[in-house]
Amino acid sequence: MATVPKSVRKQAEVLRKAGNAAFKKERFGAAIDAYTEAIVLCPDVSVYWTNRALCRMKRNDWTGVEEDCTRALELDSSSVKAHYMLGRALLMKQDTVRGIKELEKALDLGRGADPSGYMIDEIWPVLADAKYKEWEELSDRRAWKLQCLKELCNEALIEHDFLETSRNLDESGNAAARDCLSEQLELLGRVFSKAAEADKPTEIPDYLCCKITLDIFRDPVITPSGVTYERAVILEHLRKVGNFDPLTREPLERHQLAPNLAIKQAVQAFLSEHGWAYKTN
Repeated sequence: MATVPKSVRKQAEVLRKAGNAAFKKERFGAAIDAYTEAIVLCPDVSVYWTNRALCRMKRNDWTGVEEDCTRALELDSSSVKAHYMLGRALLMKQDTVRGIKELEKALDLGRGADPSGYMIDEIWPVLADAKYKEWEELSDRRAWKLQCLKELCNEALIEHDFLETSRNLDESGNAAARDCLSEQLELLGRVFSKAAEADKPTEIPDYLCCKITLDIFRDPVITPSGVTYERAVILEHLRKVGNFDPLTREPLERHQLAPNLAIKQAVQAFLSEHGWAYKTN
């Protein structure tokens, strides 16, 4: 691609700012026109494509969003906004698997981002809703298969008992066989009930939840005193309340917060096994 002259890049930036101004006034058509002109001048700037994609998302033009975000990611594969909007567009087009993949990528890249571009609170509800629906569908399918298998096993046991009692002329033997059948059916019921427990919502372990929000962690950070918080929540506390740990009351500065990778991995492992935990109230 030929080098774009500096004067042209300046003109494109003027158009981007004009698009931003139009967007703030919810004049999405005018914003799209401005960003399109900027793209024509400088097609190698990822943010122009994501800005236009955002306008198209506001107008529910999901095909346009997909096209713009795909191009933006070709230019900058680390764009959280592009992965997020592409994920939403794919979900709207019923491409659930790819949509979830893009949202998970956005979540992973968005952790620890600069506060001005922090999008975890936008990404998580969309991702959680998609993952919960995915789990719900798989859970219903598993429940149906288990029920069918249980019925087949019950029928097989009853048929086996019928054949055995038909051959046996001893009434006392038949009574014992009936007792045995009842025990087998009861045991079979317990086995299938146990198998179904994996899909029954329980409680999320406390250590996987923020001490302040009580919600499962999305972007956990740990303080020098060893307490883990949700990043956005503890940053808001430091900004609005004061520079101290809300639980230990120890002095705390923003730069002292560190990603808690162990808890992050534990949350991911828990969610992979218990999809019901994605449900948000």
